[in-house]
Amino acid sequence: MAGTVDVLVGTIGRAHGLRGEVTVHVRTDEPERRFVPGGSLRVGSKPRVVASVRWHSGTLLLRLEGVADRTGAEALRGQELWVDVPADQVPAEEGEYWDRQLVGLTVLDAQGSVAGTIGEVLHLPAHDVFVVRTPAGERLIPFVNEIVPIVDLEAGHVQVADVGGLLTDEED
Repeated sequence: MAGTVDVLVGTIGRAHGLRGEVTVHVRTDEPERRFVPGGSLRVGSKPRVVASVRWHSGTLLLRLEGVADRTGAEALRGQELWVDVPADQVPAEEGEYWDRQLVGLTVLDAQGSVAGTIGEVLHLPAHDVFVVRTPAGERLIPFVNEIVPIVDLEAGHVQVADVGGLLTDEED
């Protein structure tokens, strides 16, 4: 896979202080990889350079070049932060995946038959969940190792364990 993909990494929150810092609602698992002083982000369609990044009480604080005061920071509130990343880039940790790698994969049942495709990944408090589109409708599959033991990106599929009622309705 060549080229780059656009990735949403955060949304700008309220201004913090008087010198142009903003809070960021982080939308990436790897903020240290995406928010780097001197790095480039897009605010909407406008490219911006990161002037500084720091954490304060569990909140990411960001200052962009050209934003020097609270008024400028407040004007950015609600804007999405995007980055271009190489399409073949993978997460830093083994066994982790980005949504863009999973959406569209074929879902196989325990016997290897095609059951559907991953249409979306939900990020819930307990764990991530696949929204699987099947001929009978959407099914929700918890993305945990016991239920989805095989993720094969090269082959383009995930395989689901044999759990009754997961991919089909149980017959009474």
